[in-house]
Amino acid sequence: MDLNLKRPICFFDLEATGTSVTNDRIVEISVLKVYPNGNRESRTWLVNPEMQMSDEVIAIHGITNEKVAQEPTFKELAHRVHELIKDSDLGGYNSNRYDIPLLVEEFLRAGIDFDLGKRVAVDVQNIFHKKEQRTLSAAYKFYCGKDLENAHSAEADTLATYEILMSQLDRYSDLENDMDFLADYSNRFKAADFAGFIVYNEDKVECFSFGKYRGQPVEEVLERDPGYYGWVQNADFPRYTKKVLTAIKLRKLQS
Repeated sequence: MDLNLKRPICFFDLEATGTSVTNDRIVEISVLKVYPNGNRESRTWLVNPEMQMSDEVIAIHGITNEKVAQEPTFKELAHRVHELIKDSDLGGYNSNRYDIPLLVEEFLRAGIDFDLGKRVAVDVQNIFHKKEQRTLSAAYKFYCGKDLENAHSAEADTLATYEILMSQLDRYSDLENDMDFLADYSNRFKAADFAGFIVYNEDKVECFSFGKYRGQPVEEVLERDPGYYGWVQNADFPRYTKKVLTAIKLRKLQS
């Protein structure tokens, strides 16, 4: 089976210095780009995070501080990565909650305004959890009948994610081979900012998902409490979340 694509899709996986979207940095990125005609290309980069990794983190992905010390920084690689994925939808494993927010954070830090509004994102983990409730290695064994070797290698995880999605489409007749459908199916909630701090309610209105204004429309909150905007901008939220909040504020001012 070939994926039914309207545009290319880039499956990708990140290894990083930790799990914080705002504070940690990428140390490895692997991208598998699949074109509508079925052609594929892949790229993997090691990245100097410009910070030291703990022994606990190194034990997970096996990338040492010494291994990345002489590699380019993400800022130096950003335009090459962006050139590869800028025309594509995105696919990954737990990517909506982690990989995409972290990648966008790195892009914005490098001065690249990566637009998520013109693409869809398929999170293979969410499809798997809705169907079977397992980990990536178990998903690969379950769907593909193979053991996942070199787990936590970005390249191995990226290829496994692509193969799992292909097997999911073969296995489940109710899954449509359509990226818009899969993006909608694999999103646990509709987030305006991917990190999930601003989400859409049933009426497709952006609402805060945290704090004292949880569940309340963003526009209404900013009108009642203008200082809340400044608090979010100065707090430890992802840059993309701050960008979305600014866009909502400007939209309200222009209406």
